[in-house]
Amino acid sequence: MRLIILAACLIAPATWAQNGSSAPGMTADNLHYVAGRGITLYRDAERTEPYIRLKFREPVVVMNTYPDRYRVYTQDGARGYVRTEDISNLWILVSKRKKQLYLYRGQQLVLQFNADFGYNVYSDKVRRGSEADRDHWRTPEGVFYVVHKNPRSQYYRAFLLNYPNAEDATRGLRTGLISEQEFEAIMDAERQNRTPPMGTRLGGMIEIHGDGTGLSTNWTQGCVAVRNEDMDRLWGIVREGTPVVIQK
Repeated sequence: MRLIILAACLIAPATWAQNGSSAPGMTADNLHYVAGRGITLYRDAERTEPYIRLKFREPVVVMNTYPDRYRVYTQDGARGYVRTEDISNLWILVSKRKKQLYLYRGQQLVLQFNADFGYNVYSDKVRRGSEADRDHWRTPEGVFYVVHKNPRSQYYRAFLLNYPNAEDATRGLRTGLISEQEFEAIMDAERQNRTPPMGTRLGGMIEIHGDGTGLSTNWTQGCVAVRNEDMDRLWGIVREGTPVVIQK
């Protein structure tokens, strides 16, 4: 069975500015590759001696690169070899202030597009919005990942993000927006890398999707929208598990 390449990386606090072709502030100490689902770490370069199974989105550090494999080590010190297609360091950075979406591979900028955002682009998302309360149609800020790819979205194609995540759930419980039961459901989804509940007062269904104007306007209900032709370029690269940092 073909393994799906699922990308992620450890993300430092989202305070990076954008200039040039690399991600400022990122070094070998805070950039990592991450494993996909069902990935085996092998003891030998020929990959004949299975060692351990890596967890989905588990960070690994690449020590040596070869045409068809990497030599890596994990956070708990396990060392071995994986196939090159089993790990990735692809990630997305979204700047609400600059109204841009950046696709990085490690420190290297790969693609950059104009993006549209929620009606209130200046504030972080804290609760569900509505036609009667468009102020809360906000694009959330924080560290997320692509939890699902939808090829038949209402807005052409879409990457569904794992909003609300654990941080959002903690805030929601503290402020009384969600119940203990809802909090536990979101936390359980986070631990199991599943789509979180979308029906709480925190809101949900935050996506990066198509049908954008390309003019950096504010019209979505909290999503990030790019032009369809830009979405096509992202579609073949971005995988479930690709991390997404959204900053003010």
